[in-house]
Amino acid sequence: MPSSLEPPWQDDNPVARPDLDRVRRKGVPEVILADRKTTAQALAIVRQFLAAQGRAILSRVPETLEARLREEFLGQATLEWYAHCRGAVLRRSDVAHSNSGGRVGILTAGTSDVPQAEEAALVCREMGCLVFSVYDVGVAGLHRLFEPLDRLVTRERVDVIIVAAGMDGALPSVVSGMVPLPVIGLPTSVGYGLGGQGLAALLCMLQTCAPGLAVVNIDNGIGAGAVAALIANGAAAARREMDGS
Repeated sequence: MPSSLEPPWQDDNPVARPDLDRVRRKGVPEVILADRKTTAQALAIVRQFLAAQGRAILSRVPETLEARLREEFLGQATLEWYAHCRGAVLRRSDVAHSNSGGRVGILTAGTSDVPQAEEAALVCREMGCLVFSVYDVGVAGLHRLFEPLDRLVTRERVDVIIVAAGMDGALPSVVSGMVPLPVIGLPTSVGYGLGGQGLAALLCMLQTCAPGLAVVNIDNGIGAGAVAALIANGAAAARREMDGS
């Protein structure tokens, strides 16, 4: 490609091509996966997003990068820190947090599934959704599920539910068989022995006989959050259209 046609950011950051238009085109913001990047690479991408959009979203942030984010952008942007999943959102003061009207419920089978659930929550919130989370309601003590699930459906009136589970991965099928909502199964790398590290959970969710369950890959909290928020934001847009008609 002739140099005159090169994107303006390429000289400053030759190893990355940030999709600065994704949120407008797709409705889903780009998330910087930080744990496989050098600190210098991640910081360069963050600078580009802050300059272009006023916001940068990161997942799986190493401790060294966390320290640099807090140091370099102090006074330039607020840092919202998601400790469970080591996620971060940097936001300039002139960029408001969006509110789409979408409503997302998140359940986890156990406490060990919280990091992946929090990744999903981060994405949902950054796509403008309200998030209602309930943790540790798995099938080993199924009585814990009923009251929170009824609350999500009847009181909070969520549009979609993400269910994170490792081990046997049974909870998403249980939930999907009980609610009149789309359910997104999020298998997590929690387990041991044959089928451990999320494989049994993934296969169990894929083999479900409960209708209305879609499944993302193991530990893909970002993907689960993106799909859930798209569903919820579509439902919210339909409500606004009906209210205006």
